[in-house]
Amino acid sequence: MLYLVIKAVVSAIIVVIVSETARRNPGTGALIASLPLISVLGMIWLWRDTQDVARMAEHSTATFWYVLPSLPMFLIIPMLLKRGVGFWPALVVGCAVTMALYATMIWAAPRLGVRI
Repeated sequence: MLYLVIKAVVSAIIVVIVSETARRNPGTGALIASLPLISVLGMIWLWRDTQDVARMAEHSTATFWYVLPSLPMFLIIPMLLKRGVGFWPALVVGCAVTMALYATMIWAAPRLGVRI
């Protein structure tokens, strides 16, 4: 149980660091947010829990393929904000597009020979 709490606290600290840094300097906050810190922590914890090479390789590969459909969100949201759309509607649209792209990735990947 303590291990689970430690994982949650470390993850929360990263989110706080990103949001507080972005408040002072949006570019630096974005740089920290763009680092694959959560992915790396997830891999460290998965390795600690399983030490399964095949599982780690599958996880890393799947993470790569799932990052791709999330990238357009970071272009859609600022585009909508610059056109006068409010933050919450822009966020909802960005997330909806991302979910649709995730669904497309889940559907298309096996048809293209990609195992995720």
